[in-house]
Amino acid sequence: MPKTKTSARVSETKKKKATKEEVSSPDVPLKLKLKAYDSKVIDVSCRQIIEIAARAGVEVAGPIPLPTEIHKYTVNRSSFIHKDSREQFEMRIHKRLIEILTPNQRFISALRDLTLPTGVEIEVKTT
Repeated sequence: MPKTKTSARVSETKKKKATKEEVSSPDVPLKLKLKAYDSKVIDVSCRQIIEIAARAGVEVAGPIPLPTEIHKYTVNRSSFIHKDSREQFEMRIHKRLIEILTPNQRFISALRDLTLPTGVEIEVKTT
């Protein structure tokens, strides 16, 4: 029996779905990028994630310190007469990278349930 156009399309969509499932499998390494304004808070958060990974039996690389972003702002102290008098402020954004080489479902569910301190932003990427 020859293949019709619709059966060929169905088989193509099944192939596409299979490849999407392969990409989202937990065997793909994860990169966790943490950002915070306070270096102590981000270090505590990294320790929490590494403890969770150790309990789940996952292989971890890191935390790797990334370059600190520094935003500097200069503002006039007075609006009119004292033009030469200025104040300088800076904002530092500390960053860390944690690589999860062999993630499993237990680790991913524990990571979802993790409550991080206020001011810590986490970004999860698959490689």
